[in-house]
Amino acid sequence: MSSTIWSVDEHLDDILATVRPLEPIELQLPDAQGCVLVKDVVVEVALPPFDNSSMDGYAVRIADVEGASEEFPAVLTVIGDVAAGSAGLADGQVVGPGQAARIMTGAPLPAGAEAVVPVEWTDGGTGEGPAATMRAHSDAPEGATGEVRVHRSVEAGAHVRERGSDVKPGDLALRAGSIVGPPQIGLLAAIGCATVVVRPRPRVVVLSTGSELVQPGEELTGGQIYDSNSFALTAAARDAGAITYRVGAVTDDAETLRATIEDQLIRADVIVTTGGVSVGAYDVVKEALSSVGDEDEPGSGIDFRKLAMQPGKPQGFGSIGPDHTPLLALPGNPVSSYVSFELFVRPAIRALMGLPDLHRPTVRAVLSVDKALTSPAGRRQFLRGTYDEEAGTVTPVGGSGSHLIAALAQADALIVLPEDTTSAEPGTETDVILLR
Repeated sequence: MSSTIWSVDEHLDDILATVRPLEPIELQLPDAQGCVLVKDVVVEVALPPFDNSSMDGYAVRIADVEGASEEFPAVLTVIGDVAAGSAGLADGQVVGPGQAARIMTGAPLPAGAEAVVPVEWTDGGTGEGPAATMRAHSDAPEGATGEVRVHRSVEAGAHVRERGSDVKPGDLALRAGSIVGPPQIGLLAAIGCATVVVRPRPRVVVLSTGSELVQPGEELTGGQIYDSNSFALTAAARDAGAITYRVGAVTDDAETLRATIEDQLIRADVIVTTGGVSVGAYDVVKEALSSVGDEDEPGSGIDFRKLAMQPGKPQGFGSIGPDHTPLLALPGNPVSSYVSFELFVRPAIRALMGLPDLHRPTVRAVLSVDKALTSPAGRRQFLRGTYDEEAGTVTPVGGSGSHLIAALAQADALIVLPEDTTSAEPGTETDVILLR
């Protein structure tokens, strides 16, 4: 372990200087979800690609329905149907004077027509009062009576979605650096993109260490606890955008741990361990990895450090294996582990994704406490808290103990007390890292 006391910022800078964005790949749209675009996507096909109706109704000429009302309807001859997916009226027909065409939502506006009258503004071709719906084509292949009474006038372009009104050829659809989510996939599909070039989601392997750990659902015996860290960190990595693999707890045996990690390298862009990095006699991660790879792989190996922070003083970072896979070794106490993930692992995952914004948002908030908070001199302390955006305040949740999982589950923020702060009075303004 390095004898130097590292600051939080120095440790993070070292991690981010080592981690490089993953190489771009071309993926099918469904596989690109959650990935980051590498280059701008430019529209090649207008959206919509043709003038089309936004309503079920009748395609008409403006002059034919001018001044129409229920008392004095415009009576038009229905010359045919235009369904969605069709090319227009049959046999190249044109809507001429005194004529109309039944048209369905999404269908192309036929030649000669200038607007669409919703079916509710007509008698639906029944010769009766205002229609609530349009007869099915199979029930009225001739378009009801062959005439339609229109009860309202419309302006040119009414209820018509113009070609290119969404995007036009040459428009920028999506910028490089955008995350491909469901709306982005919808847009890409709508403009005809079957594949897209992205940086893949990082593959993160999470494993916890400790002979005392038992998987949830199993029975506890004397001295055992449930393994919560690997579940929490795997969920946190997935939340950050990664593809995750959780490995069951590894016992306190250096050879077993080393072999387990080596087995995981084939599917890992990052490995995260939790536990075994302190100064105890059974701190297996430090024992297993302190000298790993140094001789065979120049530049690899894990450096174990002490950081000027609370919780999370013991940390490890380096690379392992022939591909110099980054490995972050986090403390074993649940709160220390989670805080360390938020500060160090999450930014590393987002750097691998190629995102410009690596960090959770930080805001200034006023401490809402009954008495002063204490903090050790020379250490940056991270306390769990709940943030009230409307009031601009933050309230601590639970104590400072690094084993208090229940309090962590109630928190939505980390209260940051700087290294030079030993006491923070009620009403003090401080930095707050928002977790949700």
